[in-house]
Amino acid sequence: MMKNKEKQFLSTQAYHLIKEAIVTCELSPGQLIVQSDLAEMYGVGVTPVREALRRLGLEGFVIAVPRLGYQVSPITFQDIQEIFELRLVLESAAVRFASERATSEQLKKITEAANFTYEYKKRDSYINFLRHNADFHILIASTSGNSRLIYQIRKIMDELHRVFHLGLDVRDSADEMRMDHIRISDALNKRDAELVEKIIRNEIVTSQERIFEALKQYQINMAPVGFANTAFPVDF
Repeated sequence: MMKNKEKQFLSTQAYHLIKEAIVTCELSPGQLIVQSDLAEMYGVGVTPVREALRRLGLEGFVIAVPRLGYQVSPITFQDIQEIFELRLVLESAAVRFASERATSEQLKKITEAANFTYEYKKRDSYINFLRHNADFHILIASTSGNSRLIYQIRKIMDELHRVFHLGLDVRDSADEMRMDHIRISDALNKRDAELVEKIIRNEIVTSQERIFEALKQYQINMAPVGFANTAFPVDF
């Protein structure tokens, strides 16, 4: 019984460590994963690593490669386009619901959560910023009272986390992004559904453009000579 609990603990520990390495791009886009290397790196056995990779595979962070093991999931420009189209639909609905349904206490929490930023080119600050960013958008969704909407927005924020790391390096948008969140909060407090939807849609479109720019730069830097303009896979 104790062995099973210990095994489960090690598997969960390996899952979180590997996922963080993928999200922060420590494990590179499309990189083949050597399970023994990860086991040594994290001080666990190969079995917990294998179980963690199976779980990450179900979540789309890695893909199984026949006879080779696992690979960090690649992403294409089409993937980004599809995800942001879905994000526009879901978050437009979320802010409209929030403007209509949020309680005064919930609006107060949104206001308190809106004022956060990061330091350009400081990777540690990116991690904290992106955690706050996801929490902020999920907090807004939570006021809808719609569990399925909350789940889908949480999933999208989780999926976009990796590529957001790349997007933050394109240019210093810290002040712009901080003000976007404050404007969203202000519009929600006014319960102005049309204004807050306009702000969130503009923020999402700008974010998509920033990420497209980052992916193009990443492809040029990572692609082999002569292949800079091809659909080179990028992590997600």
